[in-house]
Amino acid sequence: MKVLRVAHHGVVSDWRERERELRRSGVDVTMLSAHRWNEGGKELTLDAGDDTFVVAARTVGRHPNVFAYDPRPVWRLIGEEWDLIDLHEEPCSLAVAEIRILAWLRRQGAPFLVYSAQNISKRYPIPFRWFERSALRRASGAYVCNEDAAKILRSKGLTGPVPVIGLGIDMAHLSPEDRPNPDPDRVVVGYAGRLDTHKGVFLLPRLLTEHPGWTLRIAGAGPARADLEAEARKHGVFERITYLGHLSGESLAEHFRACDVTVVPSLPTPRWLEQFGRVAVESMACGTPVVASRSGALPEVVGDGGLLVEPGDVGALADAVAELSQSDVWRDRRAKGVRRASAYRWQKVAQQQLRLYRETTGEARGLPDLHVLIVAYGDPALLDDCLAALGNTLPVLVVDNASSRRVRDVARSRGAEYLDAGGNLGFAAGVNLGMKCLEERGSRADVLLVNPDARMDADAARTMQRRAHRGRVAAVGVTQTDPATGYPARVIWPFPSPLGAWIEAVGLGGLRRQRHFVIGSMLLLTRRAWEDVGPMDESFFLYSEETDWQKRARQRGWGIAVVDAPTLHIGAGTGGDPQRREAWFHASLETFIRKHHGRAGWVVFRAAMVAGATLRANVLPGERGVAARRRLWTYLRGPASVGRSLDSRPS
Repeated sequence: MKVLRVAHHGVVSDWRERERELRRSGVDVTMLSAHRWNEGGKELTLDAGDDTFVVAARTVGRHPNVFAYDPRPVWRLIGEEWDLIDLHEEPCSLAVAEIRILAWLRRQGAPFLVYSAQNISKRYPIPFRWFERSALRRASGAYVCNEDAAKILRSKGLTGPVPVIGLGIDMAHLSPEDRPNPDPDRVVVGYAGRLDTHKGVFLLPRLLTEHPGWTLRIAGAGPARADLEAEARKHGVFERITYLGHLSGESLAEHFRACDVTVVPSLPTPRWLEQFGRVAVESMACGTPVVASRSGALPEVVGDGGLLVEPGDVGALADAVAELSQSDVWRDRRAKGVRRASAYRWQKVAQQQLRLYRETTGEARGLPDLHVLIVAYGDPALLDDCLAALGNTLPVLVVDNASSRRVRDVARSRGAEYLDAGGNLGFAAGVNLGMKCLEERGSRADVLLVNPDARMDADAARTMQRRAHRGRVAAVGVTQTDPATGYPARVIWPFPSPLGAWIEAVGLGGLRRQRHFVIGSMLLLTRRAWEDVGPMDESFFLYSEETDWQKRARQRGWGIAVVDAPTLHIGAGTGGDPQRREAWFHASLETFIRKHHGRAGWVVFRAAMVAGATLRANVLPGERGVAARRRLWTYLRGPASVGRSLDSRPS
């Protein structure tokens, strides 16, 4: 499995251990990280060391949600083949939006994950609200470091898996040592982390006032250092506090081991809650029990490895420290804390991450059954050739909209199941009838829709299915060759829209290269997406029904993909008058525009089609000019009206 992982925190060498463990597990991980970042109040520059898998990128901006990577290394990386892209950034962030835009420009179709620690439901300002909504709709899943963050992502539209995966620690460095029980009268209280108001640091000097024998060790840096020192002088405890500055690695572990109790007195604010509390885990791993605020994620992280107090209550904080300094309590909480911290060791975090990767890419589960569904109408010889190409390794259901004995005989001779629709129901209704038939017998198979005029084999079908289960994918198309020219045919298109119609009307249709939906001649639909999106809209009799279904799927956050496999599409497999098929194509297009853009959208779209057809009718020669005049007449009269006048059903 080849994974691109993007995380600005990779600037800290110790925090790249997740990637190292993933690589030891056989995952080909490449990490894109910030070249320079402020962590724990200190500016750090990335030192890759032996980590050849890490790529440093310069950044613009300092806020975790409002910074962007240098696009040049991102552009190079995103153009490679990846099985999965792991964005360890908040879904609302500018960085996620930047990478997704670059992925779109590079035609990168790999599924992606996002990360969140945000445990307050926030309505972000535009455009960050748009960034978040789009990312959550398109993401194949996410992972979080606290339970509230998972609930918030669900409430905002994420439908993929969202496991809670804590932040990891290195148990080789952060380990307990044998030591005597603390002296309750001479407790060494520890603090580690950023020196800032919301971290509750101004409570620390007051903690010492009632206990003249207690001392305080502070590891960390930040903007509140000077004010904290002033507060300590005010309470007469300045000489009992030791400032160690920013610590990491073994020096941080030594700090925890030198303390009897670590306090994490974080204060909730309207815009912030403690999202994890890594220092609590690190302290417990070193055998130092923790007293923490009952705030944010701290209760679920600390558990029985320490004591919890109400935020801002200095008296309760002091009482909890005093209680933990009692020998029996201290020994009990110390042992429980070490056990609890072991759940956050990097090996376990990486295993959880790998399980998510396998679930997202489909490696964790076998592929479901695959059933072929053919809605037949027209020449039985085309159906016979289609079934011959598919072979007999996949189950096939033929829904016959022509109620033709010849179609029945062809289907049965090729080992396919035959279902008489009882009349020409149209493609959408025929698909729905076939799906209902499969569901009634308890089938949970993915379904491959194949037109009778298509030619593909079972290997191509399985290739499509494997891609369908790499991420949150609703539909997969396949590359096709036009037998008349021998060249590839275009199979993925932008959705029709009023704006798009005007772009094409003025001759700039080449600019519309969005990859929104796949044509339905050979289209695999996943069962999980079908159950979420629902059946096809039977108001589309012929054409645009697969476009509408994929539009609804995308609105629900599903992706669309295309795979490369040898197939042919002859075209015109429904038979009948080409002009009548053209009329029904535009009639269905009218239905689509009215449904998704309303009456006003249809007026704008129709005007664009009239303008474009008028221009082409006057400048194009021969048959192309005739076709343009026919289209102009269709849109002046109204495509739906023209369709109804042509006997209402194609023949």
